[in-house]
Amino acid sequence: MSLAQVFTRASVGVSAPEVIVEVHVGGGLPKVSMVGLPETAVREAKDRVKAALLNARFEFPASHITISLAPADLPKEGGRFDLPIALGILAASGQVDDTQFTEFEFIGELSLGGGLNPVRGCLPVAIQAHRAGRGLVVPAANGPEAALASGQRHFCAGSLLAVVAFLNGQESLPSVQADDFEPCPVSRDLRDVHGQQRARRALEIAAAGGHNLLFTGPPGTGKTMLASRLPGILPPMTVQEALDSAAVASVSRPGFNVRHWRTRVFRAPHHTASSAALVGGGSKPQPGEISLAHNGVLFLDELPEFNRNVLEVLREPLESGHIVISRAASQAEFPARFQLLAAMNPCPCGFRGDRAKDCVCSADQVSRYRTKVSGPLLDRIDLFVEVARPKQLVIPGKGEPGESSIEVRKRVVAVRKIQITRQDATNSQLDISGVKSHCQLSDDNESLFETAAEQLGLSPRGCQRVLKVARTIADLDGSDCINQNHLAEAIGFRQNHS
Repeated sequence: MSLAQVFTRASVGVSAPEVIVEVHVGGGLPKVSMVGLPETAVREAKDRVKAALLNARFEFPASHITISLAPADLPKEGGRFDLPIALGILAASGQVDDTQFTEFEFIGELSLGGGLNPVRGCLPVAIQAHRAGRGLVVPAANGPEAALASGQRHFCAGSLLAVVAFLNGQESLPSVQADDFEPCPVSRDLRDVHGQQRARRALEIAAAGGHNLLFTGPPGTGKTMLASRLPGILPPMTVQEALDSAAVASVSRPGFNVRHWRTRVFRAPHHTASSAALVGGGSKPQPGEISLAHNGVLFLDELPEFNRNVLEVLREPLESGHIVISRAASQAEFPARFQLLAAMNPCPCGFRGDRAKDCVCSADQVSRYRTKVSGPLLDRIDLFVEVARPKQLVIPGKGEPGESSIEVRKRVVAVRKIQITRQDATNSQLDISGVKSHCQLSDDNESLFETAAEQLGLSPRGCQRVLKVARTIADLDGSDCINQNHLAEAIGFRQNHS
């Protein structure tokens, strides 16, 4: 047979579109031609494949070899096509049995000695192959990652020789095996936070409803300490949420640690991060911090120190839950449903309103500092909390410890279950119709809310966010309806913004 077809998959964002590798071995002078928009790493595959075949004691045809990667208009990148190209050449030259080519997909980068190296984005490939009803053969290092897709015929191999022996019916390949899940221990416990009851309350509300939160206060008052405790009180991810987050990690780096794949991530980029680092980008679009924080927490410390243009790109993902990166040759979409947690000082020197030290900033300096964060971005934050300096000196290890993260997490998990049962989403994800259905107010509370909204100058978006927070507070209180005290507390968390 001089023509062979092998199924594999490309990588576009977190999706894995099907690619058919066609190999034709014909007459003419020895030459390898490759078509189908291959980029540099793919074009170099012919050299890696030739060396791998020869070192594995196979024959490399001394003919004109044409390799087509279809569809032709889809850009191909990376070394993932090495294995299917090698198998196509072997099948077209009659060195391997191709009867199982229609039942399996293959992916892997070849070493010069014929070994299989891991590739990025193996998990999306495994998921799509399973949905297409095909088996999958991946490098051994990608086995635990591919096992997350729960495919029945997913196998791993350490070398090209092992794959050929499997296709020829000489040996079997081991099935992919998932590593044991290891939940990350709560190393940063709320028990360590003394005082700051209002900030602790806001943190619990944010965790229960998935709300965005901003801490404001002088340096050293515990803003970062409080923020780092949020992952410890968040509920575990569902299997689907974990798969979505793991898919982003899979395309961002090869061989990511799957032992913690159901643990919510906590990303804290430095304030010097560029817009490409934060939202993703590059000539070959890669996920940024907001996508790596998908279904987790994105913490932005020293919020006004971030470049304003960088912060502005957060506005759309905060609403839509995804980010689309467009380039001249391609377009990639990444998920970005994260929980925003931020902290900032009240002024450039940091001591405005602090009882321990006088502020030295002028009114103009304070105004310029605060306007570094735009109003539209602040409008997308649900809870605003001032973290003041404690009245009494708090000595580590002294005094009564606060409530532990484990106890707070129990309440958060219970409230999340109520929300999912009621509306199949967290309160923060409610759309306009959901707010109308689940955040209804009595006539008296409507009058109170209208008065507060007018005095605080709330936008329609701000009003909706107050109602969502009130709904979460009511859920924490075990109430089916939003009472006046729930609404008043939610308004109080919005007053600091005004």
